[in-house]
Amino acid sequence: MESERAAYAFLPQTPIKSTDAHLVEFSEAMRAVAKTLRQVAEGKAAAQAEAAEWKRKYELEKAVNAHKHHTVTKGCNNCDKDKLEQLASRLTLETASVDPTSCCGNHEICSRQILQDECPGTNKNSHDKIIGRKAQFKLSWGCNGDNNGQHKHDFVSFEKGDITTAERSNKQILLKWESPPQTVLFVTKPNSNSVHALCAEMVRWLKERNNINIFVEPRASKELVTEDSYFNFIQTWDNDEEMKTLHTKVDLIVTLGGDGTVLWAASLFKGPVPPVVAFYLGSLGFMTPFSSELYRECLDHVLKRPFGITLRSRLQCHVICDAAKNEVETEEPILVLNEVTIDRGMSSYLTYLECYCDSSFVTRVQGDGLIISTTSGSTAYSLAAGGSMVHPQVPGILFTPICPHSLSFRPLILPEYVTLRVQVPINSRGQAWASFDGKGRKQLGPGDALICSISPWPVPTACLVDSTTDFLRSIHEGLHWNLRKSQSFDGPPA
Repeated sequence: MESERAAYAFLPQTPIKSTDAHLVEFSEAMRAVAKTLRQVAEGKAAAQAEAAEWKRKYELEKAVNAHKHHTVTKGCNNCDKDKLEQLASRLTLETASVDPTSCCGNHEICSRQILQDECPGTNKNSHDKIIGRKAQFKLSWGCNGDNNGQHKHDFVSFEKGDITTAERSNKQILLKWESPPQTVLFVTKPNSNSVHALCAEMVRWLKERNNINIFVEPRASKELVTEDSYFNFIQTWDNDEEMKTLHTKVDLIVTLGGDGTVLWAASLFKGPVPPVVAFYLGSLGFMTPFSSELYRECLDHVLKRPFGITLRSRLQCHVICDAAKNEVETEEPILVLNEVTIDRGMSSYLTYLECYCDSSFVTRVQGDGLIISTTSGSTAYSLAAGGSMVHPQVPGILFTPICPHSLSFRPLILPEYVTLRVQVPINSRGQAWASFDGKGRKQLGPGDALICSISPWPVPTACLVDSTTDFLRSIHEGLHWNLRKSQSFDGPPA
């Protein structure tokens, strides 16, 4: 704190002229140093307070255990019985006040129960073996509060002292309708005559064969009704408030286009997303496994029988301005299915970013930018920047630099429960730009930050076979992954 005050005291004494760019830069650097010193002092105070609290709990528990086992140290006359009973009752009240099902919010153990070994009774034979009972304990998966969208799940189970990881799901996830779907939303690729004709044909078939309620986008609704008055039965929405309630009305989403159409369909839902049946009418087709020529068979199967789905995680992002003093903006979070890209935009300077993971410093990014990607987006921009291909149901967040100014800066894969903070330092030479799924760019100035975490609402996409088979098919057919000629075989060696 003395160093910080000295830095602040030095600032007014520094003569700064408008023509001296070096002194201006030096002044900004000193402000950054002062801010860093303040953060270090605050972190040190918090760590000391936490250490004191753990020390107090340890001393109380040690005193209670000493009283229970009657282990009184020889020559110690200061620990009387009344004081130990008072400490024991105090510790019991503190332990009882903790709800074992609640979340501590610190990614730590929320509750713990230890059963001590049984002591032999007076009626037992002396030759009987003393068999200690295994210590039992209960652990809860901690979360980081409601601000980052993390919620408690029954992810890890502990039983009889043996730690086992509960299955997140079966080998493949199946969706089975408990009641027949009643409403289908069509999301189509714009400015395509073939897609428009296919949409009209599918809407007519679903209405006449299955008597399904049809929702379409306002643009497509206008085109269909203008073309033929037969389509007057279709429904749409007029404003954003009605669009926010779509998930309460729509049972199934049908997309006609490529992966970009799937991204657009997911962006219409800020909360829960209905299952998506994506028909292939694009160029790559990582998330569009269904053939438009067989739409009758595909939709019949999806509407009447169980089908496999892939739960694709989304990132929810908040932009924090430096003037907001670390308070998240009141606007709704931005949800992305593929990736968030932070680049230097039109600036000729290298992007300079500071990255934190759950308040732990990760690294400083100096280069063209940074990609924070979901596993579904691992085959998109992240792959082009040198990141690895990851199965879409693997729980994780990809951390991929774009042309870093360091050869040792390799991509990372982080667990899905972390919260990432990417900040533009105050002493950064230039600004940065953040884009979300390739659109909706936002400018980040010095002191601004971007907060990213996994959204609790994934995008369930229907599988043609299952999630693994569809993923491997997409990288084989879309990327021609590891495609090469086989070595010639001229017979066994002599």
